Amino acid sequence: MAADMHGVQTGMSPSSSRSGGGSRTVTPVVSTHNLIKNYGRIEALKGVTLTVNKGDIFGMLGQNGAGKTTFVKIMLGITKLSYGKAELLDEPVGHPKVLTRVGYLPEDHRFPDYHTGYSLLDFYGSLLEVPRATRQKRIPEMLELVGLVGRMNYKIRTYSKGMKQRLGIAQALMHDPEVIFLDEPTDGVDPVGRKEIRALLHQLKEQGKTIFINSHLLGEVELICDHVVIMQRGEIIQQGDIATLLKSRGFYLIGLAPRQDFPRDEALKLGYQVSRDGEFWEVALGDNQTIDPIVDLVRSRGLNLRHLAEKRQTLEDLFIQTVEAAEPGVDDRPRRRRPRDL
Repeated sequence: MAADMHGVQTGMSPSSSRSGGGSRTVTPVVSTHNLIKNYGRIEALKGVTLTVNKGDIFGMLGQNGAGKTTFVKIMLGITKLSYGKAELLDEPVGHPKVLTRVGYLPEDHRFPDYHTGYSLLDFYGSLLEVPRATRQKRIPEMLELVGLVGRMNYKIRTYSKGMKQRLGIAQALMHDPEVIFLDEPTDGVDPVGRKEIRALLHQLKEQGKTIFINSHLLGEVELICDHVVIMQRGEIIQQGDIATLLKSRGFYLIGLAPRQDFPRDEALKLGYQVSRDGEFWEVALGDNQTIDPIVDLVRSRGLNLRHLAEKRQTLEDLFIQTVEAAEPGVDDRPRRRRPRDL
């Protein structure tokens, strides 16, 4: 199968992409083909095929139970796949040689709180066989990078949640990995801290690092990531680069004079999706549709068009629309209790 969207490819070999007349070599770092994972009768992943290229900041989105954490665990060799193919840095997943080139920040991590920030990084650095002299030089640099150098000698038990999250990112970077998996990296971090972490991730990207992010904070993902996939019950239901996905559909807000009714039924017959948005009407454009027929409709009915503005679609809008389209009414009907995201 060919690329679904620019930069998110299902191919397994390096290729070239063109932008603005230039070209660059695209090197796959994470590659899966028809990846399947079963836990007994539970299908956690159902044929996931994707590619993450070198230097990308890549986001995986989905509700609890979508299979995001299962995917990451397979890539890290923590969980074995059932069927299909998965490669990390051109090696089968779980290869010991590859794991030394990968950093990982799990969600809800728990560091021993008797450590200081410095001693924790020293401990993890030793586990990763970073030479002692290198650790002594690198630890203050990593803590400076995440804004904790002033607290390096304080016990972790005195750290706030946001500070522990920053420390976790420093831990993931301690051995200068090529690929970094981050599960909810800005969880519990204040707005200023989130901005600093975004700047840090973009700095790592400029250094050629590849970053894979799982997150529920869609606004953060939109600001950080180059490409995303949306998962639903173990399957990819949408994927592509952020810019293309958010431009794929237009939305307009229309306001009429007081006590005038928008001709919703007639707009629906023309093939448009229409919904109320406060004092305005929101009109969603489908493929190859423009707003002109709606404007003509309003004028033909003698209505006073007081407001017409294009509404920028956010990643949250896209996520909700995609999930609801894949499984209409999923949030409205009662469901049996499901296990937490596998």
